[in-house]
Amino acid sequence: MKSRERSVVLVILFSLITCGIYFLYWMYATTEDVNAYLGDNDTSGVLVLLFGIITCGIYVLYWYYKMGKRISYCQEKASVRVSDDSIVLLLLSVFGFSIISAAIIQSNLNNIWNVN
Repeated sequence: MKSRERSVVLVILFSLITCGIYFLYWMYATTEDVNAYLGDNDTSGVLVLLFGIITCGIYVLYWYYKMGKRISYCQEKASVRVSDDSIVLLLLSVFGFSIISAAIIQSNLNNIWNVN
């Protein structure tokens, strides 16, 4: 399954320009892409957004950690260099640098999508 590559710079730029609205779409799309690639329905993109809103963003911190783990599984499946960035993604997000976490996630996913 070939998922959609997204430019890291444009993800950051669109997220800033739209005051985070594109970022919500990106979270949804990224979750759906990873679920499709791994062939499971761990948590749907809609539920990620809903849980993030209900918990006032606390679930989003968990999402970053979990997405780091899931990207590691995708890297194993794609036979590319595996890097478990889950703790880094979580810490960056806790300290207010979630846009950097998003860039790391998108960069790792682009590497996976390029292989397939």
